[in-house]
Amino acid sequence: MQETTSRIAVIGTGIMGAPMAGRLAEAGFVVSAWNRTSAKAEALSERGVAIADSASEAGAGADVVICMLSSGPVCEALLLGSGGLLSVMRAGSTVVVMSSIPVETALAIAQAASERGIACLDAPVSGGEKGAKEGTLAIMAGGDAAIVDRIRPIFACLGRVTHVGPSGSGALTKLANQLIVASTLCAVAEALTLAQRGGADPARVREALLGGFAESTVLRQHGLRMVEGNFEPGGPAKYQVKDTSTALGFARSRGLTLPVSEEVDRLFQAMVDNGDGDLDHSGIIRQLQRMNPS
Repeated sequence: MQETTSRIAVIGTGIMGAPMAGRLAEAGFVVSAWNRTSAKAEALSERGVAIADSASEAGAGADVVICMLSSGPVCEALLLGSGGLLSVMRAGSTVVVMSSIPVETALAIAQAASERGIACLDAPVSGGEKGAKEGTLAIMAGGDAAIVDRIRPIFACLGRVTHVGPSGSGALTKLANQLIVASTLCAVAEALTLAQRGGADPARVREALLGGFAESTVLRQHGLRMVEGNFEPGGPAKYQVKDTSTALGFARSRGLTLPVSEEVDRLFQAMVDNGDGDLDHSGIIRQLQRMNPS
């Protein structure tokens, strides 16, 4: 059990936020949580988490506020809007935005926090629901390295943190991560589709590839989802396309052309347009199957 008395507020208790809040409470931190859909937070009371009636109530007395929300606009609205969280947080506290957000949003939040004497990190994560439950998330922290060190015990409950640079760097690193993940998902889906159409057993093909140069977490975890047809969302496709589109927008702002990522983005957008946006992003194989009917 942690000896610290740090009070933590977790804002957003969906697929990722709920297990993260539970792990922190079970580690001995004093944790409160709020979610727009209150039913998604209620089960956390059994794990020692206090359920707040509002985001402001959760954040007002916290030493550290962790935001695990769906998008940049949602983070902006809750943190920067009229009566937003930053306006009720005390000077000297810390806000950690662990959502996937645009670099520009991360910088705006950091600036607003600084003006109120609040420390800020943009520290998105990778590892999905499994990593959130097991405390094995990869955490990419942008901001002051001293702040990362100060709250390292909190990060240690959630996974492995790496300080990647100044404010905005965490958000940028997550965009890079999402391009790799999305491209690999598409490659695995194409490979398994090819195997099936060629007469091989996709499950055995996946098994054969594990341990070789083609092995990856995506092949191991999401390749299995594709083989089994299990697309219960761990990372919904609608959020994947949000991130690839954001990454490409940032790339264009820097004069970059990323042709592979552009095609991957089109595939995920087509998946969402065909009604599969709430499925796990491994469901991209369904889009390939639509494009290649038997």
